[in-house]
Amino acid sequence: MSGRELVVLGTASQVPTRTRNHNGYLLRWDSTGILFDPGEGTQRQLTHAGVPASAVDVICITHAHGDHCLGLPGVVQRRVLDGARTPVHLYYPAAASTMVDALLVASGPAAASVVRHPVEGGGLVHDAGTWRLSCAELDHRVPALGWRVDEPDGRRVLPERAAALGVRGPAVGALLAAGSLEVEGRRVTVDEVTVPRPGQSFALVMDTRPCPGAVEVARGATVLVCESTFLEADAELAQAYAHCTAAQAAGIARDAGAEQLLLTHFSQRYGDDVEGFAEEARPVFGRVQALRDLERMTFPRRR
Repeated sequence: MSGRELVVLGTASQVPTRTRNHNGYLLRWDSTGILFDPGEGTQRQLTHAGVPASAVDVICITHAHGDHCLGLPGVVQRRVLDGARTPVHLYYPAAASTMVDALLVASGPAAASVVRHPVEGGGLVHDAGTWRLSCAELDHRVPALGWRVDEPDGRRVLPERAAALGVRGPAVGALLAAGSLEVEGRRVTVDEVTVPRPGQSFALVMDTRPCPGAVEVARGATVLVCESTFLEADAELAQAYAHCTAAQAAGIARDAGAEQLLLTHFSQRYGDDVEGFAEEARPVFGRVQALRDLERMTFPRRR
């Protein structure tokens, strides 16, 4: 795989509908595939999306409710059937270990391909160099984590400035690697021929009331996927069941300074027309879209 995109595998909440599967979000991050919340039916949705399960390198589970994890055994088994030759790394709240252990038992021998990473609390959980995985605690009826993927900040070369200082061709790479380079009797530094390039980031906030952890994990995210189970007319239900309304999800995006908000996890009570969620969110946060199953969302070009 190459490039960066989000493959939407399911957008339902507790009960799937005729057009919306249980949760599932595959983040294609350069050469790494990160699957978030494989709900029931995820391996079938991967087939519909044209993505082999062997493309999944990392799985992150937000919490131990079935619509977010019952598809785990099928995905684990399917990876092996699809020819995966490397282990899959599985991250989940430590409090969900009993559920995860049972699901992996159901995976049979394929469970041997899983490296388990139970997570206590929030913070950085993995640093792959070119990307980092971190999380924050959310406010749900069971322990839940919001997940975040970050690209480290870098620098962008300004070709005209580099050429004016005599840095061309292979010398550009040498300068970036060394930090400075002797050119025609003058030492040229990286700072003279580059400008900062902020890294991109992706955040996923599932079942939660609005809370500091949700804002923390979404801070400045290039793309934020956030649950919006209810509309404001049912705000009391959202509070009682520890979920967000569309307007509250927009408030999280606004307070976090996210760049783009993608709404999901819609209650079956509203049927299959989800545009009303985006309409409710726009007055609070304008750059919003309601997701639909099997959509593919390409990341914006780097600034």
